[in-house]
Amino acid sequence: MNREAHRLLAGAFAVAVFAACDAPAPPGDLIFVDGRAVAPADDSLFAVTRPGSEGFVVLDRRSRNADTLGRNQLFSPFHIQELGGRWYVSDARDGEASIAIFSSTGNLATRIIVDTLVSAPHQFAILPDGRIVLEALDDRLVTLPSDGPASTFTITEQAERPGLLVAAAGGVLHALPGKSLTLYNANGNLRWRLPWPWHERAFVADLAVDAQGRYHVLAGEENRNTFVVFSLSPTTGEVLRWSIPGPYATFAVDRMGGIRPDTTRWRNGE
Repeated sequence: MNREAHRLLAGAFAVAVFAACDAPAPPGDLIFVDGRAVAPADDSLFAVTRPGSEGFVVLDRRSRNADTLGRNQLFSPFHIQELGGRWYVSDARDGEASIAIFSSTGNLATRIIVDTLVSAPHQFAILPDGRIVLEALDDRLVTLPSDGPASTFTITEQAERPGLLVAAAGGVLHALPGKSLTLYNANGNLRWRLPWPWHERAFVADLAVDAQGRYHVLAGEENRNTFVVFSLSPTTGEVLRWSIPGPYATFAVDRMGGIRPDTTRWRNGE
């Protein structure tokens, strides 16, 4: 995506967040905000990183207050997850990849350097027991405890591109481009696997899991400002293809599972 598209994405997110402070929270589950998966914390809080911005935004949908946490502590954040009142955020600076852990109020607790382990520095998932799952350089998913060396979580398929990870159903959802989408339990055992069903030109930008446990994959077509959402049913393997012209990519999922664009309504404060 070109520089102008990135600028528009960042601007759209800023408008969406601050418009939301003055407007009723949208119905349904907010899944993606301008190409970044939303990380839920409880019934009302969610957080997301902003392209080109240090720190991360936490929005309370009940009070409609938005706060930026991690200022002057993060350099290039992307992936984010909440667990046990702590925010885990991927970060990179001068080629050094890390996972920064913040308290609920935004105080930096610790930073774990992971650049010697991972193939995709901005991809991780936190298991319920606090272990960090990462995609290693040798076709493995590994777990990193709070202290001690990494250990093998599971062996994965080989793929030309790095995969994406997100915590799901007490385990890990792993997308391997051109190969498969797989859900593992907390012990690294396979629960289900679906073949990679979308157009080969599409690259995956992020994954999300909504409050009902449905899995959503955000993809984009190279050299086009087009985003595609694939909503996957783990029981039937059904794939719903839903597209929106770019450069904006803000989506909500309603109570019936339908996916709809949300950027325009938020921008207009409706």
